[in-house]
Amino acid sequence: MSAGYVVRVARGPADREACFAVRKEVFVAEQGVPEDIEYDAHDAGAVHVLAVGEDGTPLGTGRLLHGAAAAAKNGGDPAVGSLGRLAVTRRARGLGVGAALVRAVEEAAREQGLTAVDLHAQTHALGFYQRLGYEAYGPEFPDAGMPHRAMRRAVARVGERPGEGGRRGSLGSAGRSSIPWER
Repeated sequence: MSAGYVVRVARGPADREACFAVRKEVFVAEQGVPEDIEYDAHDAGAVHVLAVGEDGTPLGTGRLLHGAAAAAKNGGDPAVGSLGRLAVTRRARGLGVGAALVRAVEEAAREQGLTAVDLHAQTHALGFYQRLGYEAYGPEFPDAGMPHRAMRRAVARVGERPGEGGRRGSLGSAGRSSIPWER
């Protein structure tokens, strides 16, 4: 694999299939999540983000739910999006891909006019999200048989703050999390 990657909003059927392939590899094959619950009706209206290596290899994905789909997960607030299905392939873990995907979802939320992003973090990944500015709230709960906590981070609307320097990353960056994925 080459020395870099790019994170972008998934466009077209090929990008969406790449997102689903990463999710299948990480959630279904590695974690044993039943395939029939991994993909849902929310996929059609979600904003999907995709990380690809310079050689075109899919490295990770995540999705943003907004509107009614997000409100069902975040307590009904239409100004809050829902980050989910964050997955990073085994070969790209520890390289900053997960954090880059989270930031891309946050940018997509800003572009949708949202003021915050919620997520349901597996409890082992709370520290990863806390380092990215998310705060846990509410009790622990099960999702797909795994313990989770709800978390939230405020995001500025488009135009309220300067960008964070693009979406390019470098593979091999030291000090990156090795959290493999989050549903």
